[in-house]
Amino acid sequence: MNMGTKRGRGGAGAALHRPAPAAEMKKPRSFRLAAGKIARARRILGTPSDTETIEAALDAVVFREELISGAKAAFGIVVDSAAE
Repeated sequence: MNMGTKRGRGGAGAALHRPAPAAEMKKPRSFRLAAGKIARARRILGTPSDTETIEAALDAVVFREELISGAKAAFGIVVDSAAE
């Protein structure tokens, strides 16, 4: 018996739980956000909570910037991020 260690569910193939890197540590925050925008984003993203909706939306913004930077670096394509 291995005392003092915890094993997650799923057996040997399960991912190990590791603490998030410092940049990923979550901090309690308070924002005044439009409830209608959060509800709409939640439906679009299919997320179960407001927090997950906000995190998914932020992930989408970061990913968009990575795509724009990658297109410029790989193909010389300049995308005006302000234009829609």
